[in-house]
Amino acid sequence: MNSLDGAIADGKHVLDVRVYYEDTDFSGIVYHASYLRFMERGRTNYLRLLGNDHRALFEEAAAEAPGFAFVVRHMEIAFRKPSHMDDVLTITTTPEEVKGASITLHQRVTRGEDLIIEAHVQVAFVSGGRARPIPKALRVAMKADQDSGGAG
Repeated sequence: MNSLDGAIADGKHVLDVRVYYEDTDFSGIVYHASYLRFMERGRTNYLRLLGNDHRALFEEAAAEAPGFAFVVRHMEIAFRKPSHMDDVLTITTTPEEVKGASITLHQRVTRGEDLIIEAHVQVAFVSGGRARPIPKALRVAMKADQDSGGAG
């Protein structure tokens, strides 16, 4: 595993990111849309690590649903505290609910013990431009992560 991708442990994906100048607004505070990019990295790397740890699983998903992708369908986000340039933030992604064609993830952005952002993100599985059931092997892997860590 590449440390750039974070790690999956106890049913949670954890990724550290550093805040750069480009992530901030004119006042030096992280611009709200930057958090969306940070959380996207968390979700993408979570799936990447599932794929790396279970390469056959992703090959099976591709055979069942060619050109598959996950797309954000719904997001609830609460901004709790600001963060600033040079802060190191931890993005924690935990599967909450795995359904036939979607998964809901709980994401937290923290700086040490401080909760900066909390979000619930529903992503849909699509293939050929339409929602499709998540292939069973992939759904089982995500469900196993959900069962091992729970939402928190």
